[in-house]
Amino acid sequence: MNHHEVILRPVVTEKSTVARELSNIVTLAVNPNANKQQIKHAVEQIWKVDVLDVRTIRMPRKSRRVGRFVGRKPEWKKAMVTLAEGQSIEFFEGV
Repeated sequence: MNHHEVILRPVVTEKSTVARELSNIVTLAVNPNANKQQIKHAVEQIWKVDVLDVRTIRMPRKSRRVGRFVGRKPEWKKAMVTLAEGQSIEFFEGV
């Protein structure tokens, strides 16, 4: 699996922003078939940082309503990656 196929997008929420600022933990949406070793290797190769720990969570499907129609959002996988002291990943460098 390619490194860019493993990492899908950053998860930017209030909780993930606080974790990044206080504990140097970056939250990413990842491929549901990727394991922790693949996620660690992909983050290290793409951003040239040292990864100390990877924790993963499978996020459940959720129902959504649009008018009278009910649909479902897909299940996805979230990874919380702990980076080494003094290292960071800046997603919004130009903003």
